[in-house]
Amino acid sequence: MNAQNKVVLITGANSGVGLELTKNLLSQGMEVISLIRSEFPNDHPIIIDALKKKQLRIYKADLADFSSLRNVLGQIKKREAKIDLLFNNAGVCFAEYKYSKQGREIHFEVNTLIPYIITMELKELLLQGQDKTIINTSSNSLLFLKQFDLNTVIDPKLIPFKKIIGPYGNSKLALSLWTNGIAPKLLIEGIKIRSVCPGPNRTKLTKGKRIPSYLIPIRNLIFSPPSKGASRLYDAAFDFNSETTGIFINKGKETVIKFSEYEGTILDRLYDIYKNEFLV
Repeated sequence: MNAQNKVVLITGANSGVGLELTKNLLSQGMEVISLIRSEFPNDHPIIIDALKKKQLRIYKADLADFSSLRNVLGQIKKREAKIDLLFNNAGVCFAEYKYSKQGREIHFEVNTLIPYIITMELKELLLQGQDKTIINTSSNSLLFLKQFDLNTVIDPKLIPFKKIIGPYGNSKLALSLWTNGIAPKLLIEGIKIRSVCPGPNRTKLTKGKRIPSYLIPIRNLIFSPPSKGASRLYDAAFDFNSETTGIFINKGKETVIKFSEYEGTILDRLYDIYKNEFLV
């Protein structure tokens, strides 16, 4: 692997698992394009040095706002020559229902829809790269779901909120399902795509009220440091056969997920939103 020539785009690169992945890739000499909402922490020498050298380039956007996202993706397509690997890593996990500017439940909007839009918008840059690989950050919470209804994921209405296995788990299931479903079409174009669970990590997504109350006292004991999650994302990109595509990876292994019959329905809905709301 010639790391010196690789250009990697990471969403959510400035905190948690994304920050650890960013530092890892920079330390190997790769260039990192970060798509983030807030600033990087100012206490990491490797980040400070990479910014000075333009080895790390920052693009800022509110991913839940189509106008903001549309603008920043336009900047990336104008300024960057290629992308070798795309990590759709940014995600949200709240303790209650929230809604995006577009009116959909925020877990679906950010965890499911936005990675699809970013994938569609940046395909041409990926095709200019060498690896042509997309890694979507998912969650093994999807393995515990017993039913799936896309309409209630998008707009849950009066359904009681559930932590982890509620809107968060369902949005990650939808993400992995469309990842599997779109893989054959992307492969024809030369692009590989996989989804991976980074495992439970001590990040802001697993802090305080965002997780079930019984987990809070033991969170620091059973949840790994974010560097562990970053290593799982890294391995999903680099340690699998270069032609492996359309799989969900959990604990380093390809894992079968349920509800594959919904892949087409999800992709149709995502494309409809992309075409009729984003491409305007």
